[in-house]
Amino acid sequence: MNPKTPLVICLGSSCFARGNKNTLKTITQYLKSHNLTDKIEFKGGHCFGKCAEGPILQVGDKVYTAVDEFKAIEILANHFEG
Repeated sequence: MNPKTPLVICLGSSCFARGNKNTLKTITQYLKSHNLTDKIEFKGGHCFGKCAEGPILQVGDKVYTAVDEFKAIEILANHFEG
């Protein structure tokens, strides 16, 4: 059995205030609609130390900066469908 890919969204105050609340909802819906919930360990995190570059999303070992809802979908599609 393959281990689940970690997917971490920053829920620190800076990232949350910059839109990660909506991005969180978008990612949750994307994972459900693409049947990825069994392949991904999706959780919230706090402070990646890049607050000025937020919102932050981490997929596996790769950290993405300035992530909005649209960029999150693009990242997920490239990582899990590409």
